[in-house]
Amino acid sequence: MITVNINGKEIKLEKAVTVLEAARSAGIKIPTLCWHEQLEKYGGCRLCLVEVEKMPRLQTACTLMVTDGMAVRTETEAIADVRRGILEFLLINHPLDCPYCDKAGECELQDLVEKYGPTTGRFKEKKRRVTENLQDPVIVRNMERCVMCTRCVRMCEGVQGASAIGVIDRGGHSHIEPFSGNRYNCEYCGNCVSVCPVGAIMSRLHRHSYRPWQVKENIETVCPYCAVGCTVIAQVRDDVIKRVVPRIGSPVNNGMLCSRGRFGYEFVGDPERLTSPMVRKNGVLEETTWEEAIGLVAKKLAEIKDRNGGDAIAGIASPRCTNEDNYVFQKFMRAVIGTNNIDSTARMGYAGAQAFIENIFGQGATGNIISGLSNSDTVLVAGGDPTTINPILGLQIRACSRKGGNVLTIGHVRGLRNFSPVELTPGGGRETALLERIVSELVSRKGLPGSNTILESRIKTVVDAAGAGKADVSEKDYPDFIGKLTASGTPAVVIGKDLLQSAGSGYKLFLLCAINYLINGRLYLLSDHANEQGMLDMGCAPDLLPGYRPVGYAEFRKRYENAWKTKISERPGLNIFEMIEAAGKGDLKAMYVMGENTVFNLPDGANVEASMRKLEFLVVQDLFLTETARLADVVLPALGWGEKDGTFTNMERRIQRVRKTVNRAGMEDWRIIAEISKNMSFGMNYAGSEAVFEEITKISPLHRDLTYDEIAAGNVIYPYKGEPLRGAVGEIPLNKPETASDGKITLGIDRVLFHSGTLSRKSPALVKMYSESVARMDPGTAGALSLKDGDMVRISSKSHSIELRLSVDGEVEPSVVLVPNIFEGKGALSLAGNILDPVLKAPAVCATEVTVESVGKVSS
Repeated sequence: MITVNINGKEIKLEKAVTVLEAARSAGIKIPTLCWHEQLEKYGGCRLCLVEVEKMPRLQTACTLMVTDGMAVRTETEAIADVRRGILEFLLINHPLDCPYCDKAGECELQDLVEKYGPTTGRFKEKKRRVTENLQDPVIVRNMERCVMCTRCVRMCEGVQGASAIGVIDRGGHSHIEPFSGNRYNCEYCGNCVSVCPVGAIMSRLHRHSYRPWQVKENIETVCPYCAVGCTVIAQVRDDVIKRVVPRIGSPVNNGMLCSRGRFGYEFVGDPERLTSPMVRKNGVLEETTWEEAIGLVAKKLAEIKDRNGGDAIAGIASPRCTNEDNYVFQKFMRAVIGTNNIDSTARMGYAGAQAFIENIFGQGATGNIISGLSNSDTVLVAGGDPTTINPILGLQIRACSRKGGNVLTIGHVRGLRNFSPVELTPGGGRETALLERIVSELVSRKGLPGSNTILESRIKTVVDAAGAGKADVSEKDYPDFIGKLTASGTPAVVIGKDLLQSAGSGYKLFLLCAINYLINGRLYLLSDHANEQGMLDMGCAPDLLPGYRPVGYAEFRKRYENAWKTKISERPGLNIFEMIEAAGKGDLKAMYVMGENTVFNLPDGANVEASMRKLEFLVVQDLFLTETARLADVVLPALGWGEKDGTFTNMERRIQRVRKTVNRAGMEDWRIIAEISKNMSFGMNYAGSEAVFEEITKISPLHRDLTYDEIAAGNVIYPYKGEPLRGAVGEIPLNKPETASDGKITLGIDRVLFHSGTLSRKSPALVKMYSESVARMDPGTAGALSLKDGDMVRISSKSHSIELRLSVDGEVEPSVVLVPNIFEGKGALSLAGNILDPVLKAPAVCATEVTVESVGKVSS
């Protein structure tokens, strides 16, 4: 125990900290401009100078460590004089434009000058003049206001790891500037904006639109984009979200955000939002009343159910809707419609992969704490770039490298290239052979642990056959890679969707599970949807009830039947791909799509659209008139993120509160479904989202006895208080893919950092960061096709073709063309085939063969 006296107050500490931190723990404020709790100690601004007994000079509190018996004074006349002098120096060049500056009211310099002075300045020299830079569409820089604390530079380099900005020039000419010049060429996380103590770096989204003291509400909620589930604070004025900021200290993101989380909120107020229900009359969608729309949906679904049976109807749930929405939706399909035909786009990889992993390692195997990655000694990444799919998780891998950990990647991972990765890049789709070789090598070096006999029997078959294929990897990298993997003590394995959507994905996932088993690691399954995990937890799957109870077991069904007071079909329903096939054949008569754009987000969109057009009745419930909604017979406008209360479950399986921030006319997804249910003579009477969640806790064994108050505290982590389904390891299916053929160009999904589906299309700031879909190809492949950077190219598959501008990029794998799935009419999935992996039942999108040809030079 360390005892220190600060301003006469005795403070006891468990461990040595800085004087500044010790004072803060006791509620004593020491002024500073360069210090920030997310950054390393710096000691640059000197405003935190304090007197320490028996030390002849003033000391910087932000760098001086406390010792037992130390006596410190933070406020004396001598200290005040020094601080006043430092502030006077800062004000030599700092403009006195507080009434105009957007930072006024939360400017740290303004607060310090108000407290310490000076009241007048003695320097008569002219102030430095730097033109305000408005060349960037999202971030504005005013270097006249900069106090050279370097917080932004240290945040960008030392925490974010982007190293996109730096201090340019020397002395009085020093200023902060992006290395790219006028416009930023960075990750647009905006974390430099968060830490700037003055108005030097600010967001343009709310420029001159309000003052900080005019914010009426600061509402804590969860980001609506990826599955990390970052805590954000929505600042609201006049029922408009003016700004979204992170909360320092939150267990998931601790004050960090990515571009989507910070700048992607504008879709909430988009003028193209649906506000009234629409019904198709004479082939045209027309606005109507809620009463007519709900009545028509109830009438048509009841008619089809009575005539063709409940299994002639299917429902598609949404990973962007809350747990409450998804629970009520699956209850409606099972209890009211009488079918288990409910699924989602989680079938694109996440659902099958999680089920496969949990069959081997047990339920909850992928629910690992994100921040634990930074404390791993080795992180193995396969199947995508975590810094673009789940950016805050990616930062933890970067932090692992900065702490001396090893980063190992299979394939090139652009976001980790500056963090000393040991990279293996198997050529020509020979990923399977490489993974087999790694498994065989690990068994040879470490042996089999002996704790999972079924898994080990499968591993032995791999080892026995491993000599057949040789992976094309650099020999100088492989020994280092396997050596570090073998020696790892606290390893983690991160798996992305690129692997889950490749040919032979089930077999590759097995090999990664085998590697994880042999090194005793933790698994992380990347997900680009905010509530993909929660949606599955709620039972939005054709074979699972809420809490992961199999629908085929009568003893499990009885619990739900008693609660819902109705029988539940024992037959597993159709998955999402089977639904589309059944619709195309005419076997499926109606479909209810909640919050999903199936035409755009499933492979072979033309086939999906053609199949859905054959439905007798289609209901789409969404925020916008999407490609799918335009096909509907009834379109129901729902309230979205920021407009309703509920919960999300992130990839750690942490349940978090989603809160209403603005008021909008309309109904939540669950309320719309409840109203339709009432019109079909099945009562669903919920006072609000909390009442829905209370029912979930009574019916789902996994969520037993949880409350909104507990969730709000932020520590509701799997397995909660519930009963995870325990069971022995089942049979592990293996289906080894054929060796990939060389010389053919295949499609890859370019997962762009700044976008995530339909929502980001409607966020102007994100569109400014990435406004046009671009195809990327490596120089060798482009040269062989006589293509140049900037050419317009036509990319064609068996199902479709699109035209995009070509970017020749040396970081792309040979014989692959990367295409994003963002903008309407230009989506990569429209090109993809629908061949499903026999194990995961996920489409082999990245095995789609395409041709690429020039259609001319793009006009400038």
